[in-house]
Amino acid sequence: MPMEDPNRPVTGYPAPNPQPNGYSANPPPSGTAYPYAAAPPPNAYYQSNPYYPQNYQYDPDSVRRATCLRRIFAFVIGLVVIFGTITFIVWLVLRPQLPEFRVDSLSVSNFTLGNDSLVSFTSVVHLTARNPNKKMTLKYDHIDAAIFYRSTSLAETTVSPFSQDTKNETSFTANFAAAGSFVDKSVADGINGERAKNGNVDFNLRMLSRVRFEAKAWRTRRRFLKVFCGDLIIGIPSNGRSGVLTGGPKQCRVGI
Repeated sequence: MPMEDPNRPVTGYPAPNPQPNGYSANPPPSGTAYPYAAAPPPNAYYQSNPYYPQNYQYDPDSVRRATCLRRIFAFVIGLVVIFGTITFIVWLVLRPQLPEFRVDSLSVSNFTLGNDSLVSFTSVVHLTARNPNKKMTLKYDHIDAAIFYRSTSLAETTVSPFSQDTKNETSFTANFAAAGSFVDKSVADGINGERAKNGNVDFNLRMLSRVRFEAKAWRTRRRFLKVFCGDLIIGIPSNGRSGVLTGGPKQCRVGI
């Protein structure tokens, strides 16, 4: 067997570099790119970024504007906190309560509902408003009232404005009239169905008023007061008949 050359490189390993300094014996010709990636210069990002300020200068006007805005913002927050605290204290002292309403009586005269869905009648409603507040008076302005069957208005009217002292009850009257008012067929069928069943018709009364709470020098802005009086059952079994409220006085729901 022939002897192998001991200086022959082993297969699978890179050939030894004959140059002692580690560089290739055949460098690339001049003018060509350097074969190795060069390290980026220091702060290359900031030097090449057009949005990074190269020479930042202190601006006293900007600082003064920012300080002024912070003071204005703090002042507004302080005013809101002070106003809210005062309002809460006033509420604790006065304890405003919503008024109470009650339907004392309701009468319907000459109620007629024709085949042409035209309804006619007159009605008188006696109500009582109560001011439960101990330290606040109430002033009602522009009171609108309407008689409804379900959600359909049958007649509307306006009640005269009035005022109430503390712990006071005030009675007032609302007069309604409908002269041939047209109603939908579903409404006419509902009224006729109730009359045929037990001779009664279930009406509703709704009122909308502007009210102001007052306590000496302290006044609130006008608010809309909503009054709903439901389940006002009137006995009118046939056309041309009259009826009155059954079951006694009815308490109403009140909201703002």
